[in-house]
Amino acid sequence: MKNRLEELRKARGIKQEELAAILEVSRQTIGSLENGRYNPSILLAFKIARYFDMNIEDVFIYEEDAQ
Repeated sequence: MKNRLEELRKARGIKQEELAAILEVSRQTIGSLENGRYNPSILLAFKIARYFDMNIEDVFIYEEDAQ
């Protein structure tokens, strides 16, 4: 799953540490999300979307496997 987290965070002018504190997660979690190494829980996805005043689908892009 891809996401626009880094783009949205930078547009707001906040650091990973600041976003992590707001969302009550570690800075490493934010870094892992931004690098695509970690997919958030549904609760964290909702928190992120609400913080940016967006729908989950506008932050996280689900791509089905083409099999």
